[in-house]
Amino acid sequence: MPEPLDLPAADLPSTGLSSAGSAVRLSASQAARLVGNTGPQPAAAVAPQVVDAAPASTEDVEAEESWAEFVHRRVTGDYPVDEFGFDPELTDRVLLALVRPLYRSWFRVTVSGLENVPSDTGALIVANHSGVIALDAVMTQVALRDEHPAHRHLRMLGANLVFQTPFLGELARKAGHTLACHPDAERLLNEGELVGVWPEGFKGIGKPFSQRYKLQRFGRGGFVTAALHTGAPIIPTAIIGAEETYPMVADVRTLARLLGLPYFPVTPTFPWLGPLGLVPLPSKWHIHFGEPIPTDGYPEGSADDPMVVFNLTDEVREQIQQSIFRLLSERTSAFG
Repeated sequence: MPEPLDLPAADLPSTGLSSAGSAVRLSASQAARLVGNTGPQPAAAVAPQVVDAAPASTEDVEAEESWAEFVHRRVTGDYPVDEFGFDPELTDRVLLALVRPLYRSWFRVTVSGLENVPSDTGALIVANHSGVIALDAVMTQVALRDEHPAHRHLRMLGANLVFQTPFLGELARKAGHTLACHPDAERLLNEGELVGVWPEGFKGIGKPFSQRYKLQRFGRGGFVTAALHTGAPIIPTAIIGAEETYPMVADVRTLARLLGLPYFPVTPTFPWLGPLGLVPLPSKWHIHFGEPIPTDGYPEGSADDPMVVFNLTDEVREQIQQSIFRLLSERTSAFG
């Protein structure tokens, strides 16, 4: 059984023929004449049109592809899934599409520091956690997929509760996420993936509003051990705005224990407004990816040295906290 990381968190058709950098295309009427008429045709009627052949981006190809073709592939099983259960096509076309309106129109997320996130190598994204529901992890996933120049997928490490929950666990696997344990984290980093972790876990998202933006304990530093074993850089990431989505004013612990939950939140709208209380407040978000902390310069065996792990964990935590304070001092309103 894998050793726990102690990181509870929280996923074509081509056009034309190319030749020497150009594509030859026939209009519908020209094609009809060629196929339907056997008589002589004027030269001008069949002259090919030469147009520029700019390489199609992934977004362009996906936009042109019909939903019928997408559904056909789902029915026939003709789509890739990796050993973790990650389904990139379903993630891009459905799962991320469902939350993009929240990202763009509701939370109006802005992003900075993307130049600090590598384009084609592994890295560990470490961020603060808050907001009762782990929307901050999902918004970070959208930010890296949509805003990063390389449009990278974020593979998040989740708590047992996530993968034990019916339906949610299956969706998490399909979105590329996995259990927070050393073997999975290190394998993803060694394969060059971006791995996301929220070390505060349930202590972060379940803290009262009075403690907003004050980082909780970072566990035993399991994420640092994974980074040291693989030499992957750590990207300290600060998220502001999530604390205001569900301001938690109380925790009904007795009810939480009965339901098997880490906490049962009481907010200004939940449970008083019923299902409407689950609608998050439209706070304005900002996600900042800080300067990488390298781990490949440490001597061999550093991952097994408790002092090295503790000091590096504390450095990451301090950088995130300072970034949070800076971003808070720069914003004028939590909702504007």
